[in-house]
Amino acid sequence: MGIEPPIVRATIIFGLRTFGAVPLPVRADLEYDASDPYAVSVGYHAGAGVVRWLFGRDLLADGLLAPAGDGDVQVRPAADESRVVVELNAPDGSAVLEAEASELADFLDRTYDEVPVGDEPSWFDFDRELTKLAYRD
Repeated sequence: MGIEPPIVRATIIFGLRTFGAVPLPVRADLEYDASDPYAVSVGYHAGAGVVRWLFGRDLLADGLLAPAGDGDVQVRPAADESRVVVELNAPDGSAVLEAEASELADFLDRTYDEVPVGDEPSWFDFDRELTKLAYRD
């Protein structure tokens, strides 16, 4: 039996920015699975459901320091440098959320403890991922 890839989890309360009001608290469950070493999964609890987003670990890390991303997910430091802004854009709508930079940095540090930058290829099973793509309808 092989070694199970480590999984790093954290729950962080984000603030959903709304016009002219205090940000609304939104629980987010972050997960980093070393079997997909380049990605971070974030499940935002919205009403009775969970909205999942998958984006690059490096995007989250880069966004702690400077604006990063030019697609559906953009991450940047907030005006208050102790916070980070995450913008999510989808055909159904968009959301602007903010979180404590230190909490995101702590989560990322724990992912780097498990899979340091540059070691991702040793955890990534290219053949398995290719097989998953080949069997999609």
